[in-house]
Amino acid sequence: MTEEPARRRYDSLRRTAQAQQTSAEIARAARALFVAKGWAATTVRDVAREAGVSVPTVYAAYGNKNGLTWALADAADLSADISRLLADLEAAPEPPRQLAAMTAYDRRLFERAGEVIVLLREAGRTEPELAQAYRDARIRADDAHRQVLSAWPAGTLRLDLPTALDVYAAICNIDVYTELTIERGWSPERVEKWWADVVTRELLGETR
Repeated sequence: MTEEPARRRYDSLRRTAQAQQTSAEIARAARALFVAKGWAATTVRDVAREAGVSVPTVYAAYGNKNGLTWALADAADLSADISRLLADLEAAPEPPRQLAAMTAYDRRLFERAGEVIVLLREAGRTEPELAQAYRDARIRADDAHRQVLSAWPAGTLRLDLPTALDVYAAICNIDVYTELTIERGWSPERVEKWWADVVTRELLGETR
């Protein structure tokens, strides 16, 4: 009597796992096509063909092409491992070490999802919804940095808080990362170390 309910329960888990796998395959296909062809030139039908699923399956998973891009944006944040950032911040209360943790997170984000960030920004030039998604991501980043910097004792920063946030954003961004790694041949590790050195000097007046 107990085997049939158990079988049905496992069937439900199996369907959930299959749905998650299908969504992941669609997202991977969308990312590859968006990067290769550009957001505007990629259709939902292209994504379905690349993922090996039907067009209705794509719509069921993500709604539309904008929904696909939102999903990629969320995955970009997850790929940088924010839980690791939180653990690093809690383990290192000293401002220089916390700045190093922040730049390490940015390096992971741009190294693993830089292409997605760029395509989201480019797609936002013609799609207001995606432009807002990009702005929201930038606002979230500023808010995260603000939480860290504002928790330090008064007088730690050599700049006022708004200026410190501006300086950090001007140094640690996707364009600088791309220029140094793609155009100048720097390794991601070298960029991360340089970022940590520069922001420590600019925000704290210290050298590492």
